[in-house]
Amino acid sequence: MSIYEQGHSRRQFLGSAGLVAAVTTTSAGAATGDAGMPRIKLGKYSISRLVCGNNPFNGGSHTSPLLNEEMRRYYTPEQVYKTLRRCQEEGINCWQSGSTKLDLYQRLVKEGRPMHFLATGHSGPGRIEPLKAGGCVGLAMSGEPADVLFKTGKIDQLNDYLKEVRDSGMLVGVSTHMPAVVDIVESKGWDVDYYMTCVYERHRSAADLEKLLGQAPIPVGEVYLPLDPPRMYKMIQQTKRTCLAFKILAAGRLSQKTASLEDAFKSTFQNIKPGDGVIVGMYDKFSDQVGENAALVRRFGSAKPTPAA
Repeated sequence: MSIYEQGHSRRQFLGSAGLVAAVTTTSAGAATGDAGMPRIKLGKYSISRLVCGNNPFNGGSHTSPLLNEEMRRYYTPEQVYKTLRRCQEEGINCWQSGSTKLDLYQRLVKEGRPMHFLATGHSGPGRIEPLKAGGCVGLAMSGEPADVLFKTGKIDQLNDYLKEVRDSGMLVGVSTHMPAVVDIVESKGWDVDYYMTCVYERHRSAADLEKLLGQAPIPVGEVYLPLDPPRMYKMIQQTKRTCLAFKILAAGRLSQKTASLEDAFKSTFQNIKPGDGVIVGMYDKFSDQVGENAALVRRFGSAKPTPAA
């Protein structure tokens, strides 16, 4: 199935199911926002339970170099701006990105169309203060570096970064692909406001995969294992801090079939806390993914959490 056919099929399903229409729901611990979009508290801010992710804007499909290039060509600065405006129409008032897109965020603010801006980034001179000055409300170390610090026994360096962010006045976040990182931060009692939690541990080594899967041939490329989300959901439920779950669609792999798309959103909201949200990248070249994803969050955003296996 081509990319176009996948998008067209996705749109047809959502339209026929009546999901594209705005459906107002409320969630325990979440107030209803614009366009019926549930909201949650993040520090002193009220943010939409659906946060716009940034990977498609950067050409990061986690699928193939060809799709990466297609995304880069499509998402000119002007197109990114149009997609963000579409997000605002659907009540999505928060965008997670990196410092390279700060100018587009400031354009929204200058034109009277502000969103909340959450960033991921690295420590070092001159890296944090420009984000604060540019209007960023929260900053987390990128997931890959945080995971590397854990794997190499240098996780205490993460706390140094967290202190830098706190001193800047922004909310303090930790992004990770590993439940163990959340566990160790919690056990150490570090000063953190929120977690960005990838539900798939997609960067395991071949040796790690062999331990899990046995001596079977290891798949080529990034591997998304169905056993991963329940592990991260369990950790999400164990922390009182706000969690923003991401890659809930396995980097688009679960959006190719209508049943798996719907189930991914449903399962996520059944297993995260009422005050948690999701970060989802929007690739709207072939269908209105912004509207489609927003409708699914409205539909399942009030789901009562159930214990993860």
